[in-house]
Amino acid sequence: MKRESNKPGGLVIVDKPAGFTSHDVVAKMRGMARTRRVGHAGTLDPMATGVLVLGIERATKLLGHLALTEKEYVGTIRLGQTTVTDDAEGEITASKAAHGISREDIDAGVAELSGAIMQVPSKVSAIKIDGKRSYSRVRDGEDVEIPARPVTVSSFVVYSVTETEAEDGTPVTDLLVSVECSSGTYIRALARDLGAGLGVGGHLTALRRTRVGPYKLDRARTLEQLQAAVDDTEGPGLPVMPIGEAAAAAFTRWDVAEPQARLLMNGARIPIPRFEAGGPVAAFGPDGTFLALVENQGGKAKSLAVFG
Repeated sequence: MKRESNKPGGLVIVDKPAGFTSHDVVAKMRGMARTRRVGHAGTLDPMATGVLVLGIERATKLLGHLALTEKEYVGTIRLGQTTVTDDAEGEITASKAAHGISREDIDAGVAELSGAIMQVPSKVSAIKIDGKRSYSRVRDGEDVEIPARPVTVSSFVVYSVTETEAEDGTPVTDLLVSVECSSGTYIRALARDLGAGLGVGGHLTALRRTRVGPYKLDRARTLEQLQAAVDDTEGPGLPVMPIGEAAAAAFTRWDVAEPQARLLMNGARIPIPRFEAGGPVAAFGPDGTFLALVENQGGKAKSLAVFG
């Protein structure tokens, strides 16, 4: 029997392909979910692949808070060449032989870029400067200066060091790395700064995001897999993670009794326990319904988004 058309609400974890912008993926999902109300929790550059969290219908209200969670990547950094974009999509602006770099020097450079650091984002980024995207200013020929911002690189690991030769003949060294970091960290800026610190320049040649908060690649589906699920009229349809399940996975769970739930839904600021994790808290009613995303403000629950 043909499945009835509906507009699902929840999260869809996409394994973004290379060559697609995050907006491209959102556009595809709008067609699959048959709704304009689709958004994403943090962009991925076109070159990058991996976990892209999409929200559909009411779940779009979660996205801004999910975007602030920690992220995890694997990638390849090429030492010996600098590009205008700090990644492989940009024009090479400088080359320097990068064979013979000791592992000790590489590890020391990585250590300098680990922990709480100040990072200057790539000039070719979506950061706004006086209301205009930085990449637009660069395209218009402007010399852009972006102030450094605090970010946290909780883990930066080099798994392999391979000496090879670039297409133009430059002796280069490729590093296979993994990074766990706070929201707003640019992995291509880490590649740029590591190369600069070693005196040979560097850029990112491959990047795959393996985790956004609690959502990992094992939950992600390719666009082809998602489209096949939509086209299968006998199947369950688009694999959407319900809002309550998504919230419980990403935020501290707070189960409230019926009187508290009623007050919370009426906009009252009720007393909230002090949770160790900090950050937003997902409030659930006695029947398991996800009610609201709240934060502790002076010991009272302030609603960030209401779902119940």
